Amino acid sequence: MYASYPLAVHVFLVRGDEVLLLRRANTGWEDGKLSVPAGHVERGETATAAMLRETLEEVGLALDAERLEPVGAMHRRSGDERVDLLFRYALAPGEPAPRNTEPAKCSELLWAKLAALPRDTVPYVSLALANLARGRWFDEHGWDER
Repeated sequence: MYASYPLAVHVFLVRGDEVLLLRRANTGWEDGKLSVPAGHVERGETATAAMLRETLEEVGLALDAERLEPVGAMHRRSGDERVDLLFRYALAPGEPAPRNTEPAKCSELLWAKLAALPRDTVPYVSLALANLARGRWFDEHGWDER
């Protein structure tokens, strides 16, 4: 028997030593906590296409696929099991600023120092960002939590 997990994509939008965080709202999962633009890969959609779609939907940015840098993967359990593909995208000076294009699901956007993430960041996102800083490409999260 083969495992079948939802595949999700997450993008770390960075400018210098900061990352863009979104405060989740009205979703029923981790509401009130900070995360990054993310979403599920739809059937028939590539991971890159999903990341471009989710970023446009959530923060109004049309990213250049050539500048998306895959930086990691995570196998996690948060209620159910998931596999996450993690991307980094460096925003250049003068590029359009992210904006909250899903106010029904996101109460605010904020920039945070990668080295000092807010305590209310979703735990697996904090781990993934710490891994980015130290160059660790793969991790697992939530397996010890029952």
